[in-house]
Amino acid sequence: MRDLTASLARLILVRLRRDERGVIAALVAVLIGSGVLLGMGALVIDVGQLYQERAELQNGADAAALGVAKSCALGACTNDVANQLADGNASSLTGGTEGVTLICGSGSLGSCPAGPGSLTSCPSQPPAGTNFADVYTATRTASGSTLLPPVFATTLMGSAYQGTTVRACAQAEWGAPSTATAVGLAISACEWDQDTQRGTLFAPAPPYSQNPLPSASFDQQLMLNPGNGAGCATEPAGADGSGNFGWAQAAPGTCTLAITGPTFPESTAAVTAACQTTLQNAQQNQTAILVPVYVSLNSAVNTYALKGFADFVVTGYDFGPGLSEPDWLDPANTCTGTNDCVTGYFVQGVIPSTGSFAGPSLGAYLIDLTG
Repeated sequence: MRDLTASLARLILVRLRRDERGVIAALVAVLIGSGVLLGMGALVIDVGQLYQERAELQNGADAAALGVAKSCALGACTNDVANQLADGNASSLTGGTEGVTLICGSGSLGSCPAGPGSLTSCPSQPPAGTNFADVYTATRTASGSTLLPPVFATTLMGSAYQGTTVRACAQAEWGAPSTATAVGLAISACEWDQDTQRGTLFAPAPPYSQNPLPSASFDQQLMLNPGNGAGCATEPAGADGSGNFGWAQAAPGTCTLAITGPTFPESTAAVTAACQTTLQNAQQNQTAILVPVYVSLNSAVNTYALKGFADFVVTGYDFGPGLSEPDWLDPANTCTGTNDCVTGYFVQGVIPSTGSFAGPSLGAYLIDLTG
């Protein structure tokens, strides 16, 4: 090898004396002859595999943390979902598998390691009272090995090198929103208290292609709020009476409003075209909508006092001639009469919205990937 390198070097010097043609080819020949290019190629392939594995493990950790957080938000932390979602983000690089080495966090998830840890550790634990789930992932091949095997690196590092364990971690938080973007259908806290037995009883959530339809006993009629009601024993004095709902002042041309404080504006107009369309789509598609729940209505300034946010499934409504849909869950419960009416029920669900996690638990939850 040494004689070959020396011969090629002499060739380059001869070429340089004459002209520049062929110099590049000669340099490449030297690099190949000395094994430099082959070594670099091997290194690129193996490092590329490490980067791919790191990306897959991070995607798996992200999905798993969100999945565990969602299960916790809906009432029972399910660790099994982490393995399924982690494996779902693996590729043929490891035979379609990933290892979940630790699940920890709030409540039944168990305590997490203290300290900042390594670059692939999760962030520090959130403040006390914040719900979170950490999921740690690491290399695991279909054969059960925890090492990502090398392709060419053994030729550079020797037979003792059998591979590398790659790691990742993700953190997700969950909680009831205190701020959110909701539909402009406001429902009284007295109604929520009665229908859910103060948050202890919810109907099965959609989609009903996967879950059974709820019992018709969950389906309730809500009548338009004519003003301050008589209240109820489960809410502060001045709360609107059971069975009432009202309209909130949505953004122009929409049926949604961003609620960021303790109060939100009432709309004194009849149902808008945008809200009728929103409720019609929700009713026909059997999907839940996020609604604000209020504890009182101040008619003097047309504002509701916010209790929190809930997931509500619209089964039917009647807002006047040409603006009605029969109840698809309980036809006998279809709205009749002259007063505006909505039928439906409350469910638990994770909402596709952003907001803060400090609200009271009314069945609607946010989850967010925080690290």
